[in-house]
Amino acid sequence: MLLLTAALLTGCGDAMVFDPKGPIAAQQKDLIYISMLLCVVILVPVLALTAYIVVRYRDRKDSDAPYEPTWSHNTKLEIVWWAIPIIIIAILAVVTVRYTHALEPSKPIVSEKEELVIQVTSLDWKWLFQYPEQDIATVNYLYIPEDVPVRFELTSDAPMNSFWIPQLGGQIYTMSGMAMTLYLQADEPGVYYGSGANFSGEHFADMTFFATAVPQDEFDAWVEQVKSTSEPLTVEGYDELRQPGTSHVQQFAGIPEGLFYDIVTRYVVDGQNPHAGHGASAPEAEEASDSADAAEHGHDESHAAH
Repeated sequence: MLLLTAALLTGCGDAMVFDPKGPIAAQQKDLIYISMLLCVVILVPVLALTAYIVVRYRDRKDSDAPYEPTWSHNTKLEIVWWAIPIIIIAILAVVTVRYTHALEPSKPIVSEKEELVIQVTSLDWKWLFQYPEQDIATVNYLYIPEDVPVRFELTSDAPMNSFWIPQLGGQIYTMSGMAMTLYLQADEPGVYYGSGANFSGEHFADMTFFATAVPQDEFDAWVEQVKSTSEPLTVEGYDELRQPGTSHVQQFAGIPEGLFYDIVTRYVVDGQNPHAGHGASAPEAEEASDSADAAEHGHDESHAAH
């Protein structure tokens, strides 16, 4: 019953969170299982005792159950029903703190491979994905190399939303004026469902996409294919894209310089972050953008040297 309930709560018919394809999602699945097991330790005895008491002590003419309404204290029972919950809550607290620290969204994934940066912008009602190091962009679909950490930098140029690829990891909010960070990784090739997980209006249900994980050489070939077959995204093109409405999948062979930073700072008033105290500030977003630019220039210089 608990497994069925958990599956229904995921909102996914085939319970994708229980079929992880990356290190983050795998650890989150372990935490779900541990929490469910601890809940079962409490729930099963409580339900069993409830059923036993209802049957054993129900009012009937031939009942031989003792009637002892005057007792007020039983040391053994007090120890049992206080000690067991305290022990379980203590275990759950320790496990949760450990996993919360390990799964901090902005904590880099340990890997010998260099991370890939993808800048994500939620719009009304579509997703824009910028690859600053490759100087390309896509709408409503992702390509990533397998077994490579991906650093997602996320913001919103529309009402708040939530970026979620269930088989790779948990969701994270996208909010205007903020640059959030989320590390994910796909351990094997595949096509993974992604969506917005925060209701954002009329076409919220259309904010879905697929993240395709492929070997590194296929990813490099896809980048070259986008560069050779697509037009660049211009500032005017982005202004048109950000207008409310749905969109089919698109790809662009170039992005305006500093577009992600401009989106993040669009909502900053007098140098103050509208969500001060939460997530990255505008200067941090600028730092992230500068890092991406530096990586981009390094990439360009590398190509020039060849």
